[in-house]
Amino acid sequence: MAGSSLFALIDDIATLLDDVSLMTKVAAKKTAGVLGDDLALNAQQVTGVNADRELPVVWAVAKGSLVNKAILVPAALAISALEAWLHGRGYNIPLVTPLMMIGGAFLCFEGVEKLAHKLLHDKDEDGKHHAELVQAVQDEKVDMVAFEKDKIGGAIRTDFILSAEIIVISLGTLAGRTFMEQLLTLVAIALVMTIGVYGLVAGIVKLDDAGLALNRDGGGDAWARFKRSLGTGILRSTPYLMKFLSIAGTAAMFLVGGGILVHGVAPLHHFIEPYAQGAAGGLVSMLFNAAVGIVAGIVVLLVVKLVSRLRKPRTLPAG
Repeated sequence: MAGSSLFALIDDIATLLDDVSLMTKVAAKKTAGVLGDDLALNAQQVTGVNADRELPVVWAVAKGSLVNKAILVPAALAISALEAWLHGRGYNIPLVTPLMMIGGAFLCFEGVEKLAHKLLHDKDEDGKHHAELVQAVQDEKVDMVAFEKDKIGGAIRTDFILSAEIIVISLGTLAGRTFMEQLLTLVAIALVMTIGVYGLVAGIVKLDDAGLALNRDGGGDAWARFKRSLGTGILRSTPYLMKFLSIAGTAAMFLVGGGILVHGVAPLHHFIEPYAQGAAGGLVSMLFNAAVGIVAGIVVLLVVKLVSRLRKPRTLPAG
């Protein structure tokens, strides 16, 4: 009897872990929109940092990201538990869905804000900012410890927002699951996303160093020439990789954020449902989600700008 109970327990644990693995994959797909932009954004955070300090800075931000998720995961579980408790007492008050809608709207807002900045900003301003960063690195009077701490603090604050989006979107895929399944899935997502994102960030920021190292091989044999060609290729392709990550991340923001809004607003969901069938249904659904995401992002951006303008103190005319 004890043996059969033990096997039953092992089977339950195996089933639970299998479910968690499956749900983790589903949640990871749902949060893909955050990751492309997250990679580019965090790789840019080490701009202006000495090459030998890049990895320590990325590691410091990664530790901060884990702290963020250690705060967000219990908070998400508490919200889910509160929703279940209210539902059990006859109060059908959704808490997770509104959070998902807010997260989706915020994703769309971020995407539109990035596009607006790209299309409307002054390019000379970016050049000036980059020159200031380079000057800060070269100036011995600049306190690089304080400079790094400022970079790390800003990156961790940005990560908190992105991590909140990831956790909320993941939580939305776990409706009706047990507390243990929710806990294990959210912890798995938190660890996978942190290790995956910052591992890739570390690789991206060191691509140029790898290219330079390969390029320095002065040998005359075929292997040395191949390494120099590979190094040159890496150095030339890295800026394009960063641009691709940024573009792909922005597009994914509209797709994922718009998809969340479409699924959360019944009229939109019912409108697109007949057109989302057949071979081209997936493409039609994606385009519709992206269109909804862009419109929602524009609306949120206009509201934010309006509120910001209304809150700005008015100066009375002199005299």
